[in-house]
Parts: sequence; C-alpha cells; structure tokens
Amino acid sequence: MSAYIFVSVEVHDPVRYEDYRKTVLPTIEAYGGRFLVRGGKMEVLEGNWPARRIVIVEFPSAEIARKWWNSPGYAAPKALRQATSQTEMILVEGV
Repeated sequence: MSAYIFVSVEVHDPVRYEDYRKTVLPTIEAYGGRFLVRGGKMEVLEGNWPARRIVIVEFPSAEIARKWWNSPGYAAPKALRQATSQTEMILVEGV
C-alpha cells in the first residue's frame, strides 16, 4: 500500500534551504519515492491553512518511507532542512 509524506514548511533561510532542495531528491528516489507536490501556488478552499510551502512525497509503503526518513543518506539533508526551516511532517498510508 502506498504511503505519503505530507510536509508544511516555513523557510527561514532561503539561500541554504535551496541546498536542501538540491540534495534531497536522490535520497527520495533511492527509496522508490517521488514528489507529487513540491511547492507551487496554493489556494485555501476551507479553513485556515497557513501560507506555507506544501510538499507531498509518495513512497511504495510506509515501511519504505520510514527507512528513507531514518537513512544515513537523508541524515545530512534532514539536518540542513531542520536548520533552515520550521517543518510539520506526517506519514499517511493510502491506496
């Protein structure tokens, strides 16, 4: 069953965050993941969504998504993202 990581990001250091964007894709692809949404124009249809960067990543399974999250290859990009932004992230299993 596919799994999705939903991310809401408030970037505090756009220059260094760009380095994260350049390094994260190979780590995701190594685990069979792919970006479904990576920023882009956002329109609030209901509720009070904060105006933040939204990212959605699809993985083959939740187990594989967790392996990516904990992988040595993602450790440095993760630390860079955490240093340059405020992030909320959830893992959701789907169909």
